[in-house]
Amino acid sequence: MAETIFWLCLSLPLFACLGYPLLLACRAPFQHPPPTGTPTPLPRVSVIVAAHDEERHIEAKLRSLLADDYPRERRQIVVASDGSRDATVALARRIAQGNPWDDIRVLDLPRGGKAAALNAAVALAYGEILVFSDADTLWHGDTLRQLIAPFVDPRVGATAGNVTIPDGGRALAIGDRVYRAYETWLRRLESRNGCLASADGGLQALRHELFQPVPDDVTDDFFLVTCAPLAGQRIVFAEAARVTDRGVESAQGQFRRRRRITVQGLQSLARRRELLDPARHGLFALALITHKLLRRFAPLLLVPLLASNLWLWGAGDFYRIALLAQLAGYGLALIGLLGRHRHLPRPFNLAACALVTLGAMGVGVWQFLGGYRYRQWNPQQSR
Repeated sequence: MAETIFWLCLSLPLFACLGYPLLLACRAPFQHPPPTGTPTPLPRVSVIVAAHDEERHIEAKLRSLLADDYPRERRQIVVASDGSRDATVALARRIAQGNPWDDIRVLDLPRGGKAAALNAAVALAYGEILVFSDADTLWHGDTLRQLIAPFVDPRVGATAGNVTIPDGGRALAIGDRVYRAYETWLRRLESRNGCLASADGGLQALRHELFQPVPDDVTDDFFLVTCAPLAGQRIVFAEAARVTDRGVESAQGQFRRRRRITVQGLQSLARRRELLDPARHGLFALALITHKLLRRFAPLLLVPLLASNLWLWGAGDFYRIALLAQLAGYGLALIGLLGRHRHLPRPFNLAACALVTLGAMGVGVWQFLGGYRYRQWNPQQSR
């Protein structure tokens, strides 16, 4: 019985994190990526930025958007402030007033949550393509052109941009950067196989006619991007469309963010449960089950994995090595957490980030099963 529990608890997370991507990697060379190019004429685009107390970032964000080389007459920017109590609105309006193209709208909304801010902004958007981007990410020269390039194919309904974390930072931010690199690899494989299952809220795009109002208890990036497969269209990873983000250095910020994302992500899957049917959605359903469901439940298997491994200590060298490897990993993580304010070698910080992430996901699963929901957002608490 202990062996069955051990192998079950070991194989499911390994499949979700390694086996599934390797299967996609084996299949990818036989797939034909959708065409990309420059749509003619260039579509009108509405870039939507939801913000709450973002006075530290909003000016740099808007200046990076204005520096994008997309034609100004084909672009609209909508900043939706969700009850900001700082200078976010004043700073955004100052940038808007100094912009000769008059293509920036600033909404000073009462506190209602990110979903309400996004929905209000879309109501004013006139673009054929809706682009969503977080307030603390910075754009690069041709980001918008690269993001909308896949829409030259009418079968493409949404695109996911490439959110990167520059080399630098310390503590848990190092783990954040490694995780983003892994996600980029996985999204590249899923996109090539036509089963891209997610997008980063830092940068994504959707055909306007596919938009559905965002509920207040879901992850907006997942809910928005899955409007495409619901309409029978695919999601494409626009890897050349880049924005830069910052890693989360504090354990508290990392824990709060991952816990909230887990709860809202599972709620998003519940609302999009029709996409989990392999008979209707094929490989995309497998991608959702593996990437979005199995991976989130994997942390709950770590306790029975350790317990069964302890029971199997005398069952052979493999089980002893497996137990020592687990204990060493937890030891590295604890040292990394206790010494996160010191300059420790990277393995300690990576292990600490992994432990905090897994613990937060486990707590998030229990909160979701217990009926807890997050409806407000405070970006400052997750940094």
